[in-house]
Amino acid sequence: MNLLLLRLSSLGDVLHTLPAISDLAIHRPDLQVDWLVESAFAPIVAWHPAVHKAIPFSLRGLKKKPLAAPHSLHHLRKELRASRYDMVLDAQGLYKSALLARLAGAPVMGLDTQSAREPGASRLYQRQFSVSWSSSAIARNRQFFALALQYALPSTSPDFALACRRSQWQEQALDDALQPFVCKPFVIGFHATSAAWKTKEWPEAHWKVIASRLAEQGWNLLLPAADERERQRVGRIQSGADNVLALPQLSLEFLAKVMSRAQAFVGMDTGLSYLATALGLNGVTLYGPTSADRFFIKSSQQISLQSPQSCAPCGKSRCPLPEAQNGRILCQEALEPERVWLALSSLLESSAA
Repeated sequence: MNLLLLRLSSLGDVLHTLPAISDLAIHRPDLQVDWLVESAFAPIVAWHPAVHKAIPFSLRGLKKKPLAAPHSLHHLRKELRASRYDMVLDAQGLYKSALLARLAGAPVMGLDTQSAREPGASRLYQRQFSVSWSSSAIARNRQFFALALQYALPSTSPDFALACRRSQWQEQALDDALQPFVCKPFVIGFHATSAAWKTKEWPEAHWKVIASRLAEQGWNLLLPAADERERQRVGRIQSGADNVLALPQLSLEFLAKVMSRAQAFVGMDTGLSYLATALGLNGVTLYGPTSADRFFIKSSQQISLQSPQSCAPCGKSRCPLPEAQNGRILCQEALEPERVWLALSSLLESSAA
């Protein structure tokens, strides 16, 4: 039987769906899974061994070229219907994903009005399922898949199925341009988030403290610098710190290859932190305005630190406190670097043992 899955974006949402695919491969081996996803995240989907085909579709790109939408949607409809899917599973729960799901011409399963991100989207599904919001994102996906595809919910730990991919990358030689970044032991830091969620970003002064602690151990701190804002931010963190290296702009796959060689990561509540987690890296993830309970994975390799600030987690992308007018995000400042270093050093010590 052929199943079409929709989980279009974002990076974190796509990654948090991978364990459900692993469950599906075990409990419903009769299903062949194709996955419709935003083009930027298609490589990640293709990394999972149980995905038959990643179908890239840039819905975000159509916002910039609305006149191209009718042709693109017609082509997608033709492609999906040619695959003759027996069923469609919309794991996104949005109007846009539900409408794209209907293009396949097969019965669509999705979340009910109490469970979908956009409750009205559930009207477009032939079958609806209820999943509690009290569970983490990964657990919700696993529950939804089990209900919709009729198998017992596994009690096993989430399996992203990327460990083999990481091992392959570790054995492969990197491009010459990237070799200088990995010639010494390093920790990778995911210091920036989208412009809409600057409240998630840890203060630059705190990053400098972590860099200093790593320098004492002879380690480098690698920081991605994908655009001008990130490059400027890294430049300020680098000031007076010889062991802080700015990574050039890289594709998701090349960045993952560099990640695979890191001893550990420190990151915000952002997609790259979840990619590092999915690859099996030791890591410390920091939560200020958002809640660690939504994403925390119980593992000896992972430490999630929630801000002790009284107003955290508020769930707001813009801080309402007056200090924010001067660029200060108090919940992030309250995640003191010594606390983060204590968590990080414990992971580094355990991996070296």
